[in-house]
Amino acid sequence: MEYYELHPLTPQLRYINKAVEVLKNGGVIIYPTDTVYGIGCDIFNKEALDRVFAIKQDSGTKLLSFVCADLKDIAKYAKVSDYAYRTMKHLLPGPYTFILPAAKEVPKKLWSKRQTVGIRVPQHNVALTLVRELGNPIVSTSVTNRKNEIIYDPEEIKNIFNTQVDLMLASGSLQGGLSSIVDLSDDVPEVIREGAGDVSYFRS
Repeated sequence: MEYYELHPLTPQLRYINKAVEVLKNGGVIIYPTDTVYGIGCDIFNKEALDRVFAIKQDSGTKLLSFVCADLKDIAKYAKVSDYAYRTMKHLLPGPYTFILPAAKEVPKKLWSKRQTVGIRVPQHNVALTLVRELGNPIVSTSVTNRKNEIIYDPEEIKNIFNTQVDLMLASGSLQGGLSSIVDLSDDVPEVIREGAGDVSYFRS
C-alpha cells in the first residue's frame, strides 16, 4: 500500500493525483472525511466495488454511500426535489449522508431496494479535492476493524489494511464520529441515524 500524509486544509496535489491514478486504474483507497476515514473507489468500476464489498465482508446488501463534490454534482446522480435542494444547500458541506432517489447514471449495485442512494459532501478538503480531480463520485464506507469498531488512527489503519487497499491518504487522527443519515427521498425528512451532524434542523 502506498501511504501519503496530507495537510487537511491545503492537501498536496501531487499526492491527490497519485490517488486519482489509482482510482482510474480500478484501485481501492482509504481517505479522510470530516467524520472518519473512508474506504473508497470510483463508483463506476464494478471490480473495484466488489473489492470494497469484500473488504467490508458484505454481500452487497448494505447501502454504500458515495462522495460528490458539491450540490451541482449531486443533481447528476440523484433526483433532487426543491425541498431537498434547499435543505442540502443549508447543511452542506458537512457531516451528513442524505438518502435521495437514485438517478439512472448510478450503478444499481449502489441502489437500495427503494431505489435510493446515500450521498455525502464532507467538509474536508482532501475528500473534496480528490472527487473534483477524479471527475466522478467515490464510494464512502467507514474504516472499521473486525469487531465493526471505527478506527481513527491512521497508523493503525495502515497496519490493518496494508495488503487490502492500494493507497492511503492520511490526514491525522480523526475523531468525528459517524455522519448523520437523513432520508430526503420525499418532502417529509426522516432522521435515520443521529451522528456528527446536527439534526435539530429537522425537528423545528
